[in-house]
Amino acid sequence: QVQLVESGGGLVQAGGSLRLSCAASGGTFSSYAMGWFRQAPGKEREFVAGLSRTGGSTYYGDSVKGRFTISRDNAKNTVSLQMNSLKPEDTAVYFCAARRPYTGAAVITTPVRYDYWGQGTQVTVSS
Repeated sequence: QVQLVESGGGLVQAGGSLRLSCAASGGTFSSYAMGWFRQAPGKEREFVAGLSRTGGSTYYGDSVKGRFTISRDNAKNTVSLQMNSLKPEDTAVYFCAARRPYTGAAVITTPVRYDYWGQGTQVTVSS
């Protein structure tokens, strides 16, 4: 069983930056593909960014391309999301997710295909 704990959320003004971190324990972190999702009130969970277990492949949601960067440190069992040029519409609870090994190299963007989830961290961007 993998446990994921997010941190780094908070309140920031539009145009500012935040860095989210997700610490993993209880499994072989380097074997898992990782992703970040977000969910705003009244909306479905949205894919933000994902990367392969090696970090060699990354993929971003259209709304965050060019502003957010996902990275992982397999030595520290962490995955991070650097968020720049934040907008009010980025306001949401951000979740870290892990996917057990699978066949193929494509980054997974669908929430149901992830096996483990963190509790989430709130990001609020004021205008």
